[in-house]
Amino acid sequence: MKNRLHFAPLLALALAFPLTTLAQEGSVSISAPADGAKLQAAADNRVTYEIVPGPKGDHSHLYVDGKEVAVLRELKGSASLKTLAAGPHEICVKVVNKNHTPIGVEKCVKVMVE
Repeated sequence: MKNRLHFAPLLALALAFPLTTLAQEGSVSISAPADGAKLQAAADNRVTYEIVPGPKGDHSHLYVDGKEVAVLRELKGSASLKTLAAGPHEICVKVVNKNHTPIGVEKCVKVMVE
């Protein structure tokens, strides 16, 4: 029993390591709109996001169909998508460095506007 107690801190460290590594790398989540969502063209459509910039990230940009439409300085929040034309669209949140260059941490969703 005594020997098992010596392994407890090592086990806790091993289980926590992947979570720590993920947080250091950065992540982006988009909670709305969902991938495949149908949006209304006349509605006030918004993207709701949460960002962990990681050590190389400084802030984030919002893109619609590959074009930057907003700078996101908050780690968690929402931003207006302005008026979207009818049809398919891709919405992306990308973490960028101080030079506004994407660092590869991003999340995209595809939506249909009716």
